[in-house]
Order: sequence, then structure tokens, then C-alpha cells
Amino acid sequence: MVLVDTSVLISFLKGQADEKVELFKDVLSRDIPYGISSYTYQEVLQGARNEAEFNTLKEYLATQQIYYLDPEVSTYEKAARIYFDLRRKGVTTRSTLDILIALTAIENKLALLHNDNDFDFMSDYIPELMVLNSL
Repeated sequence: MVLVDTSVLISFLKGQADEKVELFKDVLSRDIPYGISSYTYQEVLQGARNEAEFNTLKEYLATQQIYYLDPEVSTYEKAARIYFDLRRKGVTTRSTLDILIALTAIENKLALLHNDNDFDFMSDYIPELMVLNSL
């Protein structure tokens, strides 16, 4: 099962072609179960250029499997710990949401399909973060 990051989903929706979009197309063509995080849902919607696009994206996203994190405080403590531990190892991610997306993949035991170097840096130090680079 695959968690598709915002970086891939937006490129896919824009019709862009790159290695990760092609990998996502392979996931789709092989009917491999996939979904997005609630954070990707937000990021995609907030990037809409106008009301019509917002509504179109919202309709599309409503058809997707959405993965969530447990709303308990301990979940966000785990996310803070990941960020803290990475920073101590010299890795600073640009986005708190990337930490939460990575934790969503970890907690749901999903392989993360992304096109964002922050996740590659994270996966070097977090063995539980599975990154999808090929099928």
C-alpha cells in the first residue's frame, strides 16, 4: 500500500511528467492500493487558483482513500521527537507537514511515494519510513 505525497499528486494533476509521476501511474495501472494523508488533502486544496478549481479538486479528493494520524497528543509528541532527533543529526526539514506526512506513512505502514528531498533525508535516519522508488 502506498501513501502519495503532495509533491507527486500535484505534478500528476497538472499533467507533468517525471519519474515519480510515472511511478504513480504504474501504481494506478496495477491497481495497487494507495491513498493520501489528510495533510496532502489540505495542501492540494489550498493551492487552488480559484473557486471552480477548489471545487473540482475537492470532488476529486473525495474519491481518494485518506489516511489520518491518531488525534492524541502522543502522536504530535512522536512528530516533534522525529523533528528533534533529525535536527540533532544535522537534518532540518523545511516543513512540519512533511514530518506529519512521514509519520502518517509510518503509523499506517505505507510506502511513501514522493518527489521531495526532505523525505529522502528523513528516510536515511528513520528506518521505519519506507520510501517507494520502484515497483
